[in-house]
Amino acid sequence: MKSAKRLLMAANTGLVLAVLAACSTTSPDVIKPEDAQRLSQVEDAVVLTVRPVVVEGSQSGIGGGSGAVIGGIAGASSTSNSRGAAMAGVAGAVVGAVVGNAVERFGTREGAVEILLQTSNGQRRSIVQAAGNESFKSGDAVILVTTGGKVRVMRAPAVRSVPQGQAR
Repeated sequence: MKSAKRLLMAANTGLVLAVLAACSTTSPDVIKPEDAQRLSQVEDAVVLTVRPVVVEGSQSGIGGGSGAVIGGIAGASSTSNSRGAAMAGVAGAVVGAVVGNAVERFGTREGAVEILLQTSNGQRRSIVQAAGNESFKSGDAVILVTTGGKVRVMRAPAVRSVPQGQAR
């Protein structure tokens, strides 16, 4: 009986982790539905430096709440004595909340890069974004794409010249 409860707890914890991992992303390769089909502003820039950083995980309360429920149930069902079950349930809920909160925070952390740029008008800007499919190094020509107040960095596309008088 105890092994079935442990298996159920492990499965629930895995499910919570999977849901939390899918909740947050700063990836430049992921576009939110509300940003699709919106006109974005584009600005040319050059990469000055790139350094790895970590975007801290979220603490929405989902991990702590889930952990408290799972820990409370596990604790309460650990003994047949009703008073002991109540005490074990409270202790399990507290421990479960602490563990669930930590799981959420570390499960939603993500590696990112901070990119220091210089725009064509000489301004310097810093942008943090998740490491996407593109990597950047000093001297790379990039574009800053701003949509709905959020900015992402992309490699600048090659510009080809079109002879005068021809359609693009």
